[in-house]
Amino acid sequence: MKFATFETATVRRESPSEQIILFSVSSQNFAIAATVVQEIRSTYSLSGTAREIVCPGLAKVRHTIERARQGYFVVSAAQHFGLPVLRPDLVLILRQFRVAVLVDRIDRMAGIFAVVPLPKAFTGEERNWYRGLIHIDDQVIPLVEPAGFLTQQEFGRLEQVVRDEAEQRLEGASA
Repeated sequence: MKFATFETATVRRESPSEQIILFSVSSQNFAIAATVVQEIRSTYSLSGTAREIVCPGLAKVRHTIERARQGYFVVSAAQHFGLPVLRPDLVLILRQFRVAVLVDRIDRMAGIFAVVPLPKAFTGEERNWYRGLIHIDDQVIPLVEPAGFLTQQEFGRLEQVVRDEAEQRLEGASA
């Protein structure tokens, strides 16, 4: 007769597949890939360089900033995600997207092992807002898709507003 042996299962620890930044907006937690964030700044440090813009129908963008000769559209994450607007303290300046995102606070950086695809319950615009879901510290947190903050049409409208305002400033200066 053979007896079953109980061997301890060996847990294979793989290294994290991706580093993410955990942040919050209106008490909701989100994550974004660390590789897409160029820098994190205080909103106070950018207050003198931000230029106000008005784009009808696109209230989530009210400012532009310039960093290293590159213009960025400042997106209110609270308005983008349909959350109550608080006074954000930080801005995430993204790489390759010309977007800076206002957030309330940064929690920390962490490594993740997997991204779970979005469930089919996500049917609207949010399918473009998120890359998927992650599980960290017994929480399921949406992983933000950086290209989802502004659509190509919204970029086009904002760029037209910026061009129109620049022309108006030039006409006002020459008059």
